Amino acid sequence: MWDALWSQVRETNATVMLGTFLVVVLSSLYVVVLILSHWPRKPFAEELLYRSNGFQGDEISGQLVSVKDSEENVDGIELSVVVPSYNEVGRILVMLTDAIEFLQKKLENKWEILIVDDGSRDGTSEYCLKLAHSTFKLQPGQLRVIKLGKNRGKGGAVRHGMLHIRGNFGLFADADGASKFSDCEKLLGAIKKSDENGKGAIAIGSRAHMVNTDAVVKRSFVRNFLMYGLHTLVFVFGIRSIKDTQCGFKLFNRPAILQIFPYLHTEGWIFDVEILILALKKQIPIKEVAISWHEVGGSKMELARDSINMAKDLVTIRLAYIMGIYSGKSEC
Repeated sequence: MWDALWSQVRETNATVMLGTFLVVVLSSLYVVVLILSHWPRKPFAEELLYRSNGFQGDEISGQLVSVKDSEENVDGIELSVVVPSYNEVGRILVMLTDAIEFLQKKLENKWEILIVDDGSRDGTSEYCLKLAHSTFKLQPGQLRVIKLGKNRGKGGAVRHGMLHIRGNFGLFADADGASKFSDCEKLLGAIKKSDENGKGAIAIGSRAHMVNTDAVVKRSFVRNFLMYGLHTLVFVFGIRSIKDTQCGFKLFNRPAILQIFPYLHTEGWIFDVEILILALKKQIPIKEVAISWHEVGGSKMELARDSINMAKDLVTIRLAYIMGIYSGKSEC
């Protein structure tokens, strides 16, 4: 009898110990994810102002209006282009030339470009304002510049810009001009077809069809290795329907913007993945569209360090949603 009782006690103790161990492990994991999770900082007062060129080459400024507080099609704007920029004096002219040529041809005056200068030290803001007046002869307000007082990261710059657009559609495009801007027309067509109920839709540029082209094959071994490693992590952590999550050419209609960007936590390079996680959670249709793309030098990404941070942030994002630290229901 005593042997049977002792055996039962040992089994009970083992169960309790195992349960305690699991509670400690899960609690510790929760605390670690909570510590690593991101909460966007509130904008400084000066970051809620924009600058633009005046008619005489002077400079004008004004107060930004939140997309949440404005009507659709503000000032007749159909498309807003958000360009996150950090020390881009050497590259942004090509991108702006390509974009403005397309926009003037296809949309006349129903567009705007919003340069979000993410704490540049090379005069990016002033350079863009000079281009707007002297090179492109733009009307006041067609190109607006927001200067962030402190660098937030690409995701933070895109989020801030998207929350202050005036158009029915918001496109974010990289400042390097790697994507052919006229492919925006493909994205517009895809998004209009997929949003049948008016509740939101997203169209994203994709370079997946270029995997075996020179643009990718001629990259360094290390860069390709890290790229494939990131894609594997993205697949493992649940974004399996999208082949290219990181292309810097994504289009949203206004309902999608209102459902995504106020809830976006991540301000670093991997923010694209959180956008897609939120879209999938909220059942917003996503259309992946093949676009033309070419490699452009001068990337601001530090390959080794930023790849490690992206992997860490990716795991954090996924676990934060699983654990309920991020909900997609409360604005950041």
